[in-house]
Amino acid sequence: MLLQSLVRYYEILTKDESCDIPAKGYSKAKVSYVLVISMEGNLVGMLPLKRTDAKGKKMVAVEMEVPEQLKRAVGIAPNFLCDNSSYVLGFDNKGNGKRTRECFEAFKQLHQTVLAGIQCAEAIAVIKFLDKWLIEEASSHPVLQEYLEDIYAGANFVFKLEGEVEYLHQVPVIKRVWEQYKNFSDSGEFGRCLVTGEYTKIARLHPSIRGIRGGQPMGNTLVSFNDSAYESYGNVKAQGLNAPVSEYAAFAYATVLNHMLADAGHRLAFGDSTIVFWAESLRSKDYQDVFALMNNPEEMLQVEDGEQIKLRNSEAVEYVKSVFMKIKNGKKVNHQFSLDENTKFYILALSPNAARISIRFFLFNNFGIYVEMLEKHYEDLAIEKQFGWEPDAISIWRLLNETVAPSSTDKLASPLLTGSVMRSILTGSPYPVALFNATMIRIRAEKEINYMKAAIIKAYLSRYKQCKKLKEEGVLEMSLNDKAENKAYVLGRLFAALEKAQKDANQGIKTTIKDRYFTSACANPALTFPVLLKLSNHHISKAEYGFKNENKIEEIMQLFNVEENPFPKNLTLEEQGIFILGYYHQRNKFFSDIKEASELKKNAEKI
Repeated sequence: MLLQSLVRYYEILTKDESCDIPAKGYSKAKVSYVLVISMEGNLVGMLPLKRTDAKGKKMVAVEMEVPEQLKRAVGIAPNFLCDNSSYVLGFDNKGNGKRTRECFEAFKQLHQTVLAGIQCAEAIAVIKFLDKWLIEEASSHPVLQEYLEDIYAGANFVFKLEGEVEYLHQVPVIKRVWEQYKNFSDSGEFGRCLVTGEYTKIARLHPSIRGIRGGQPMGNTLVSFNDSAYESYGNVKAQGLNAPVSEYAAFAYATVLNHMLADAGHRLAFGDSTIVFWAESLRSKDYQDVFALMNNPEEMLQVEDGEQIKLRNSEAVEYVKSVFMKIKNGKKVNHQFSLDENTKFYILALSPNAARISIRFFLFNNFGIYVEMLEKHYEDLAIEKQFGWEPDAISIWRLLNETVAPSSTDKLASPLLTGSVMRSILTGSPYPVALFNATMIRIRAEKEINYMKAAIIKAYLSRYKQCKKLKEEGVLEMSLNDKAENKAYVLGRLFAALEKAQKDANQGIKTTIKDRYFTSACANPALTFPVLLKLSNHHISKAEYGFKNENKIEEIMQLFNVEENPFPKNLTLEEQGIFILGYYHQRNKFFSDIKEASELKKNAEKI
């Protein structure tokens, strides 16, 4: 299903005149230099193509469309009119002169075969160049001396005829004979393609996939077999023949996947996973814009490596802004955009696994379903902010970062957790228990409940099996519900009130009861709260306005039913989450009251 979906998308993109995706027989490659040859086949010049990178710190090769680059294992496999010095010039610094000579001879043979009999000045010049080139004297050729260090580093070359503008691989006659060669070459096995269903030539090696976070520089493989344990009966060392995919299908899926991975504005990275997504539509970028912005709402303008990417579709930006504004104000979100909700939308998460690619998940559904699931996710997360500068909507990558210890050398969230969280968001299923547990562990370790962690706890409990009962009790609100009688919620509020009493009695105190008692109060209320209430009497008597805190503590205590044991021996993990929400809500209420009083005082002074 995955390969079929990618091939279909490739075929959609080839119909889009504005898309620069390579046609069959071509691929994108990084090229560093142009070899300029004369009509007589002499090397007369070498032009650097390197450009300064986006950060302006180093020179990098330019990416251009060239004849399809073969995937190399250990054998010798020359590319047409674009390759490195081992093949094009017959020398390198790898210390194996015999192999280098064989590479050059294979490159020469390929071009003699493809260009044989072509009455074209450029083709004739290439054949002459290869016929007269002396690999024994190559490294001392005066044209190459200035660039030897880069040549040894593996730079790729293309060709150009002296006095002409076009590269040789762009000359129409040469392009035509290359495409004919690719289409009618008799080499290779034939069979029934599992993707297209056609009886055609099967790809033995599939192209590499580049651009995956943490992947190998030369790319990773999505489909490969290199061990007898994975081989079908009779297909010994047959590699791609074990799962027959046509050369066309292999080219199409790899090309479109590399195309999407190269599009920084329409890929996402969470943990070790790289996520690409697309719609079966010529307007796919508009669908991608909405999806990307809803996963990363903090940025309406994407920036990567210092290079500013074009502003997204304005309709997508306005739509996403309206969604989060409604969620912020507690209003129901209604779908109002011109995109077809019934368009098929695909989401693919990939991560590197040595030389191969692991598929974290592959999801597909109607686009409207995913929009609805993301809206539901942000509604579940919505909670009152701790500080005004914090984002109204928490992006998924920031949410996952809350599960990582600040002191950890590995700043990425668990790969398994990343995949399961994304699946739960996109399918509307309960959030993984591991997300909740990891957040609770961080709270116990750091003794701090911030906006992000409180939002995670609220979201988890919103999809918890007892969600309906918790909502009826009013503990999953965006802000404080001072009427809620849920025991764990009230205990959290009480702890916040006791902490405030201590702070008011000791202005500027840095270590409070939260640092010493929060974990035990959350897990074992019966053991901790009698001690805290006793301490509060001292704090209330010491503070200038201690009676206010005393009244608040009494007000909260009245919500308990004395006959139902207000201080239980212990709380379940979910009840501890409710305790934390109660504490967070009450603490925020204290902050807002202080801020409001301060504003009133300033206004009164102005009068």
